[in-house]
Amino acid sequence: MTPRYSYGLISHEVTMQIKIEVLSIVTAMRNLFSLDRRVAIVTGGSRGIGAMIVQGFLEHGCSRVYITARKAAQCDAAAKELSQFGECISIPGDLSTQAGITTFAAEIARREPAIDILVNNAGAAWMAEFDSFPESGWDKTVDLNMKTPFFLTQALAPQLRAAAASNKHLAKVINIASIDGISINEMETYPYAASKAGLIHMTKRMALRLIEDKIVVTAIAPGAFASEMNKIARDHGEMVASQIPAKRIGTPEDMAGAAIYLASRAGDYVVGSTIIVDGGVTYAR
Repeated sequence: MTPRYSYGLISHEVTMQIKIEVLSIVTAMRNLFSLDRRVAIVTGGSRGIGAMIVQGFLEHGCSRVYITARKAAQCDAAAKELSQFGECISIPGDLSTQAGITTFAAEIARREPAIDILVNNAGAAWMAEFDSFPESGWDKTVDLNMKTPFFLTQALAPQLRAAAASNKHLAKVINIASIDGISINEMETYPYAASKAGLIHMTKRMALRLIEDKIVVTAIAPGAFASEMNKIARDHGEMVASQIPAKRIGTPEDMAGAAIYLASRAGDYVVGSTIIVDGGVTYAR
C-alpha cells in the first residue's frame, strides 16, 4: 500500500527548520565580536595600549579583566579607573622574572579555574648607541618582551585549556609585538627590535602547538600610539602623524578593535598571524 504523506505538515516543518537555522545564523553574526562572560588578563594593562585593550574588552562584555604591572599604586589606580566600564582587578607584580610569573600565575589559579583570554602586553625598550650598548639593556628587554610571554602562557596553560575545554569558545592568547619587529626605524633600539621580531616568530610556533588544545595564539604589531612607551607619539602627535600615510596616530578604538577581533569569535580562524595596526607606516618607511 502506498504511504500517504501530509505535504502541508512536511512543508511547515521544513519552513520552521529553515527559520530556526536563519535565526541561528543571524544571532551568531550579531554576536561575532561579543566577549560576553569571558575572563581576561592583560599584562601591562595599567596604561597605554594595555589600558586601551582593557576598556575595549570590558565594553564588549568581558565579565572581568585582570591587569598587572610592577608599580602597585599605579596598577590599583588604573583598575579603579577602568572599573567604570566593568570589573577590572589589579594584581601588581614583576613579570620579568620567573619568580614573579610563578607568583602571579598562582594568584590567578587561586581565583579563576579558567581564563578565556591572555594578552601579553607588558614590554620594555632600551635605546643606546651601538658602541656603548650595555648587556643589561639586552637582558631586561629580551626577558620581558620574549621570555615573559612564553613562560606566562606556559604557567597559565591549565586555565586556558580549561576555558577551551568548555566547548563554548576557543581560548585566546594575543601577543603585543611592534612594527619595529617587521621594519626598521632610525632609533638604536637593538634588543627591542630583535625581541619583537622574535615574538612575532614565536607566536607562529606557539600557535601551531596550542591550536591542538583549542587555544588560538596571534599577535598585534602596533605603530604610533600615544603612551608612556611611545612618548614621541604622545607628546608630538601632529609631527608623528605627518609621517604616517593615514595622517594620524593610532586611537584607543584602533587598538581595542584589533584586540576585540582576535579575542572574539570573529578571529577564531586567525592562527599564528600578526595584525599590523599602524596607519600604513610599515609599508612606507
